Amino acid sequence: MITAIVLIKTSVDRIPEIAEAIAAIEGVSEVYSVTGGYDLVAMVRVRQHDDLAEVIPGRLNKVPGVVHTETHIAFRTYSQHDLEAAFALGLDE
Repeated sequence: MITAIVLIKTSVDRIPEIAEAIAAIEGVSEVYSVTGGYDLVAMVRVRQHDDLAEVIPGRLNKVPGVVHTETHIAFRTYSQHDLEAAFALGLDE
């Protein structure tokens, strides 16, 4: 699974509607409304790199009200759940 983090600038008067439209796109797993230089952050998870082109420039960037995006592709995923499972390997109580 390939994960991309997409930072999104939008028309500020329509953030909730734009977030809902982006969340409805296949391949988008979450959309967060955030503070700072961007209005939304979308997590995109797809099977192949080519699928990113379909989801991000092909659909997400075309949502009315999306002004600018910046995409970051994850090399690896680390989570608290994964770390706990790794440290628990081989431990029997």
